[in-house]
Amino acid sequence: MTQLTRVADQREATLGCKDVSCRPCVIFDFDGTLADTMPSIVNVAREVLCGFGFAEGELGDLRRLVGPPFPQAFSDVYGLSASDAAEVTRRYRAIYGSLGPEAWPAFAGMPQLLGDLQAAGRVLAVASSKRDQLLKRCVKDARIESYFSLVCGKQDDRLSSKSVTIGTVLSELGLQSKDAVMVGDRCSDVQAAREAGMPCVGVYFGDTAPAGELEQAGACAIAHNVVELGDILLG
Repeated sequence: MTQLTRVADQREATLGCKDVSCRPCVIFDFDGTLADTMPSIVNVAREVLCGFGFAEGELGDLRRLVGPPFPQAFSDVYGLSASDAAEVTRRYRAIYGSLGPEAWPAFAGMPQLLGDLQAAGRVLAVASSKRDQLLKRCVKDARIESYFSLVCGKQDDRLSSKSVTIGTVLSELGLQSKDAVMVGDRCSDVQAAREAGMPCVGVYFGDTAPAGELEQAGACAIAHNVVELGDILLG
């Protein structure tokens, strides 16, 4: 093997997905990745947007709101001004924040997978565009809190880049991007992981992304169920 080939292989291992089962840290998104939150997010968003003046026929696929940060998502998806998006977000949060654990249950098999990863010596964390306080509550309600060394949401609506949250996770854990792999359900997760310098495993079992979105975004591997995700992460 030539030196050039060795360098190329090392670069592929660093930037690609061949080594994701060996990376010591796994960073998970929450909505649509760890927990089945799509129905509750869509139902609340529909109620709020219709109350704001949208006709049902104007809403289209509300799943587009799952993933991107609020209030930005309402502007990106429905063209709302910054002030209107902020008001819709305020109304949305008033309702969503009153919901209980049934609104964000962990996917079947997810606690087992997290336990297997933990038993294998992996450090687990959550990086989400959800507000930090609500995220911590949701993780606790889903009964998966004990598996994570760190749960990190956004502190401020002005923080729109998820890559910043991922960077905060790495910093808090004393790790570098080469030590971690991201797991997410939307193209925004793949993009954020890339900006943070790590690969992202895409998951479709949350039914949030349209077919092909994660592959097109550059996900290093795809899982259609929790078992497949375990095969990828554990090798």
